[in-house]
Amino acid sequence: MLLSFGMNGIGFNNMKEIILKTDCLCKSYPLDGKEAPVLSNINMEIYKRDFTVIMGNSGAGKSTLLYLLSGMDNLTSGAIYLNNLPIHQLNENKLSFQRKQNIGFVFQQIHLLHNLTVLENIILPGFLLKKQAKKEVIEKAMSLLEQLGMSSYANYLPSQLSGGEKQRVAVIRSIINNPLILFADEPTGALNSKMGKEVLDILTALNEAGQTIVMVTHDIKACVRGNRILYLYDGKLSGEKKMDRVVIWLHL
Repeated sequence: MLLSFGMNGIGFNNMKEIILKTDCLCKSYPLDGKEAPVLSNINMEIYKRDFTVIMGNSGAGKSTLLYLLSGMDNLTSGAIYLNNLPIHQLNENKLSFQRKQNIGFVFQQIHLLHNLTVLENIILPGFLLKKQAKKEVIEKAMSLLEQLGMSSYANYLPSQLSGGEKQRVAVIRSIINNPLILFADEPTGALNSKMGKEVLDILTALNEAGQTIVMVTHDIKACVRGNRILYLYDGKLSGEKKMDRVVIWLHL
């Protein structure tokens, strides 16, 4: 079965449209009465429909950068714009709305709610946003589960799933609200190679359908899924590599 995803409201022209950008982004934490810098003067642009990969050694600040870009952490100085909206200036209520409506996030540790079923975990963000009727959210969730061959797992609890199955569910949950941008923080870091490839295949298919993705990884096999690689070294961007886009046909 060919795996394909329909992404609503995403264009397919060749123009590079900036969907997210930063201006002199800095982050530091207090340490022994001083400020310890983690990120320094990050200036970057993320383009619509790109699969951007952020690479760097341990402690380079990759995950910190991802949390700042997604509005889940506060910057020390600088600016972050999502579709020209200065999200660094938003209060918590408005920022929370932006996260629910425009941002999807896939965590390394997955973070499914253990007392909710697979279907309930997926539809919860859609119910919280209240943008679609509950029936439509449920139908979309079931459609995505079916595409991944997991519709029979809808009423399972997370404890009944393998690590790879849990991460599949987490990916579906992250796109249930049609986010403008999907962040993934080492999404294969806790998986074996087979399960990791399955998750990467899903992300690749989503990107080929038009989903903008920003992924943090230190895995070479994962980074080649992107069409653009940004290198982070000691809290600073130190280079960029553009990759030729390869269309991958996935048969499950």
